Amino acid sequence: MDQAQENIEEIIDGCRKGNRRDQEKLYKNFYRSMIQLCLRYTKNESDAVQALNTGFLKVFKNISQYQSAYASMYTWIRTIIINSCLDLIKAKQRTGGWQDIQEATEVHIPAEVISRMKIEEILELVRSLPPATRAVFNLYVMEGYSHKEISELLQISTGTSKWHLSEARKNLQKMIQQQDVKHS
Repeated sequence: MDQAQENIEEIIDGCRKGNRRDQEKLYKNFYRSMIQLCLRYTKNESDAVQALNTGFLKVFKNISQYQSAYASMYTWIRTIIINSCLDLIKAKQRTGGWQDIQEATEVHIPAEVISRMKIEEILELVRSLPPATRAVFNLYVMEGYSHKEISELLQISTGTSKWHLSEARKNLQKMIQQQDVKHS
C-alpha cells in the first residue's frame, strides 16, 4: 500500500469516528474534482456549492457503508455527488415537472468549431441549458449512462431522456454557431 492510499484509509477511518479534521481533509481532498462535477449539472456556482455540500453531508452520514472492495472512494463520492445534483435539479423542477416527450432527432456539431472554443466557454453553454436537459446531457455524454439508466434515475421515460439529449444537442449547436460567428 502506498503512502497516499494509507493516508486516505486513515482519513476514512477518522471520518467513520466522526473526526471533524478528517472530514475536512476528505472534503478538501475531493473538493476540486467534485465542484467541477457539480458545475456541469447546475446553472450557477451557488447551486453547485449547495449540491456539493448536501452531497458531502450524505458522504459523512453514510461513510460507514463505504467498502473499498467494491469501489474507490472517488467513485463512491462521485456517485453521491451526482445524485445530490440530480436531487437539486428535481427539487427546482417540481414547479414545472418533467415533461414526457417521445420524439428525438439527431444533431451534429462540427469538431473544428468546438476545437476553437475554450473549455470555459463550452461549460458556460452547457450550464445555460434548462435543468432537465442539462442533467440528461451530462449523464449521457459526460457520465456514460444509458437512456434506460437515466430514465430510472430521473423517473422519466426513455423517450423523454432521448428528447432531452436531442434538445441539448440542438441548443448547443445553435449556441456554438453563434459563438463561432463571434470568433470569426
